[in-house]
Amino acid sequence: MARLQYYVVHHQGQWKISYNSVHYGPYSTQQAAINEAVDTAHKAGKLGYEAQVLVQGADSKFRIEWTYGNDPYPPKG
Repeated sequence: MARLQYYVVHHQGQWKISYNSVHYGPYSTQQAAINEAVDTAHKAGKLGYEAQVLVQGADSKFRIEWTYGNDPYPPKG
């Protein structure tokens, strides 16, 4: 089963959560979007899915914020 990934993005001047190429929100702050994404991913984890929240940085790159399930380290190259 593939890991569910929730992306916190700055889209059209607003913080949103992107999941399966659909944007949800907007949220008043980046932290509010992160909190909602983690809560949603945690609920998915409780249902048996591996889930992950990634956050878009100022450089437009994504960093892992939170993971539910197996998170091997170091990541595969």
